[in-house]
Amino acid sequence: MYVPKHHQLTDHEAICALMDSHPLATWVCQGANGLTANHVPFYLDRQRGTFGTLIGHVSRANPVWRELTGGWPSVMIFQGSQAYISPSAYPGKAAHGKVVPTWNYVVAHAHGVARAVQDRSWMRDMLVRLTQRNEVGQPLPWRVTDAPAPYIEAMMNAIVGIEMPVERIEGKLKASQDENMQDRLGTVSALRKASCQQAQAMANLVSDAIDRDRRGH
Repeated sequence: MYVPKHHQLTDHEAICALMDSHPLATWVCQGANGLTANHVPFYLDRQRGTFGTLIGHVSRANPVWRELTGGWPSVMIFQGSQAYISPSAYPGKAAHGKVVPTWNYVVAHAHGVARAVQDRSWMRDMLVRLTQRNEVGQPLPWRVTDAPAPYIEAMMNAIVGIEMPVERIEGKLKASQDENMQDRLGTVSALRKASCQQAQAMANLVSDAIDRDRRGH
């Protein structure tokens, strides 16, 4: 991933938090017939490995798990908040007109070698972890044990576990850091006026980046 210095996201905790809050990864790996991409929710086990270990599952009918025996590297892409930035947000548009549109976003790339797992106890533990993570905030959190045990066993027959120790991790935060301060402040103001959650989340990221720069961090 191309990451200019001013867009580097090096805070490991911030990267992990991004992966936790946006767990649906675009998983890209090499198969027998070239690159293949799948969209899979993963849980980051921070206690295993230097950068953690990602666990999840795919349908047994999905051929991707059968192609992992080659030991080819994978990358799992976690996309966070993103927003289009119009030049109309910049005071510079009125002052000199030398402004163009851009797109702000935050993303994490986790690299490693994935493997398929069919051990039943591992798979049950993985399902419990995924469920607990994603049921947080529900009025009445669902648990794996809420369903009849024979039903869960039957459903497990239809999936295959995926595990990838993270060997390298990259983060990128494009939050208007390369614009002048007045245009950055104008970006925050414009995003705050938008109604969508993505715009509000990006407004927070741009504002936080401004605060860090003002503190000299």
